[in-house]
Amino acid sequence: MKLYKNGVYLVNGTELIEDTKENASKVGMAKEEAARHTIAYGILKEHNISGSMEKLQVKFDKLTSHDITFVGIIQTARASGLEKFPIPYVLTNCHNSLCAVGGTINEDDHMYGLTCAKKYGGVYVPPHQAVIHQYAREMLAEGGAMILGSDSHTRYGALGTMAMGEGGPELVKQLLSQTYDINMPGIVGVYLKGEPVKGVGPQDIALAIIGEVFANGYVKNKIMEFVGPGVSNLSVDYRIGVDVMTTETTCLSSIWRTDEAVQEFYEIHGRAGAYKELNPGSTAYYDGMIEIDLAKIRPMIAMPFHPSNTYTIDDLNANLMDILDDCEKRAQVSFDGAVDLDLKSKVRDGRLYVDQGIIAGCAGGGFENICDAADILNGASIGQDGFTLSVYPASMPIYMELVKNGAAAALMQTGAILKTAFCGPCFGAGDTPANNAFSIRHSTRNFPNREGSKVQNGQVASVALMDARSIAATAANKGYLTAATDMDVDFTKKKYFFDSKIYENRIFDSKGVADPSVEIQFGPNIKDWPKMSPLPKHMILKVAAEIHDPVTTTDELIPSGETSSYRSNPLGLAEFTLSRKDPAYVDRAKEIQKAQKAIEADSCPCEAVPELKPVMDYLKAEFGDISRQTIGIGSTIFAVKPGDGSAREQAASCQKVLGGWANIANEYATKRYRSNLINWGMLPLLIGPGGLPFANGDYIFLPDIRKEVESAADEIKAYVIKDGGCKEFTLTMGELTDDERDIILKGCLINYNRK
Repeated sequence: MKLYKNGVYLVNGTELIEDTKENASKVGMAKEEAARHTIAYGILKEHNISGSMEKLQVKFDKLTSHDITFVGIIQTARASGLEKFPIPYVLTNCHNSLCAVGGTINEDDHMYGLTCAKKYGGVYVPPHQAVIHQYAREMLAEGGAMILGSDSHTRYGALGTMAMGEGGPELVKQLLSQTYDINMPGIVGVYLKGEPVKGVGPQDIALAIIGEVFANGYVKNKIMEFVGPGVSNLSVDYRIGVDVMTTETTCLSSIWRTDEAVQEFYEIHGRAGAYKELNPGSTAYYDGMIEIDLAKIRPMIAMPFHPSNTYTIDDLNANLMDILDDCEKRAQVSFDGAVDLDLKSKVRDGRLYVDQGIIAGCAGGGFENICDAADILNGASIGQDGFTLSVYPASMPIYMELVKNGAAAALMQTGAILKTAFCGPCFGAGDTPANNAFSIRHSTRNFPNREGSKVQNGQVASVALMDARSIAATAANKGYLTAATDMDVDFTKKKYFFDSKIYENRIFDSKGVADPSVEIQFGPNIKDWPKMSPLPKHMILKVAAEIHDPVTTTDELIPSGETSSYRSNPLGLAEFTLSRKDPAYVDRAKEIQKAQKAIEADSCPCEAVPELKPVMDYLKAEFGDISRQTIGIGSTIFAVKPGDGSAREQAASCQKVLGGWANIANEYATKRYRSNLINWGMLPLLIGPGGLPFANGDYIFLPDIRKEVESAADEIKAYVIKDGGCKEFTLTMGELTDDERDIILKGCLINYNRK
């Protein structure tokens, strides 16, 4: 794999010419013109209404959400005057599908979704029918279209659809006929040549890419455009499996060139008219280029605790004890020494023994993945020891075809368990391993606690990501880690037949017709968003958490798993904020929030929070104009690089519900997390790397912060108020659009849109 240091021209789809002085005469087109010939540029241009391709205002064709996001989104839109879904909006139910968890809570959310689909004119996909992204592939994707989803793995580029996963407020904007506003992103080509060797699957290609580009930010907030002759050497299912994992590179979106194989995919699914041939122009310019020889990729494994912690399985087996020792040390950092992870005890006679295998969800549950796994396991047994194997087909049509062609029976005969379409193994609900167990999964993420263990209760387990084929090979060897390339197997490559009757018989589709007479069905856990105040003239922030990990995931900001049942209850969910990373955060934030609540009740904040008195006395003496009419008081957190991972808006909104006014970071891991902060009225503050001028528990004063936001100030003066004095330092916020500034000034997107 090669990452080019400079921009690259792609000529006639097959020739790469790096943008250097030496190559200047080899391209007969200006860079600016050639940049307009990428597939991504053309799609963005068709969906941009701003009139400027530098400052985009995008309107999407369709929206999609699942059952731990759509309640909050629709509640936000309803508070802002929603009357009808203006574009197709699909509500799937693939996350909170285990309805025994949380009592009636989850099924209450489902009934809320069904009644909202009827009232506002949407589509409702009941639990266990399909995971969100498989339904979108089968029924929503179209060549040249754009889809916005409230799940970070919203990626349908292999089908010619540019799709993006964002926090819920960005979907709210689309529901209110507003736009998705971004600067024109960079476009990085991914040039594929050759074809994979037998046994190498899409997850292997994806992990190889992630391992190369995550740490260096090569594609961060950019669009990955897959081109080159190697694309046509991959089946569409294979391309989908690579594409969905591009989220883990921190790219903004993805798009692939399309061909007859994609055309056949649409024909199989009864939507031939959705196909559109997409190719870059004869000369196209890319801001970067990743060149991949598919034939050189070998079976991969992403060890705990990130998809970028990658090795070939051969390298892992050759350096087993050293790599396991490194993982154990990473665990000590991730868990702050609270619990020990012991992976070296998994080594038996020099081989790594695995406790659990899972093939599931939008990444692993595809038809070809499961058929190939069945071929590898055909006639084998997974054994009678501790190893288990669970397989979750990504949709009921896939499941039914696996039953018809015999693959389901072949898997069941081995001792594997087939389950319905469910995303739980990806975020910690379902198939939670035993304490200190090691799970290999063809799913999307392996963050700490993502498998469902609770470090705060002394439990720990870990997940490595692998391709379904190598998981099957490991299962055939009864849990001993094995690369699929080490197996002698003839892949049958069964043909897929899609039966639409399953969906026709079960899914509610309003066909875009709203019925205002429908009463929305609520449950006791579904709550409105609390009132949120506008940005004050001056601000006092108490640092309520200080995180120095290199990257902080959204899972650490607001845990997944069992907390998902509370996503419809802002106050209830907020109690879990940072619970795995800093359990004392919630109490600290709620304590200082008492001061803001006192201000809003026209009472004295110092009486509510006595430790504020010396801070307020100092500010009145030094700055003047400090009163309950001019000041706002809340909390902030510091993290080096927060926001990697999920698009969930709750990573920001939970902080806001607890009185958070800002984050301070060296950088933000993703555009979507920064957008979530802004849409919830929080300042996305930046501070340079190095020693911090403040510490956890300190008070920070931001004078005239409202004026600074209004004037789009490049730098913001801040003061640490401590020990009867102050220390000045500088913060920045980065570029904000006029609308983003207005959202922050008004306190949140709900206030911005409230009629």
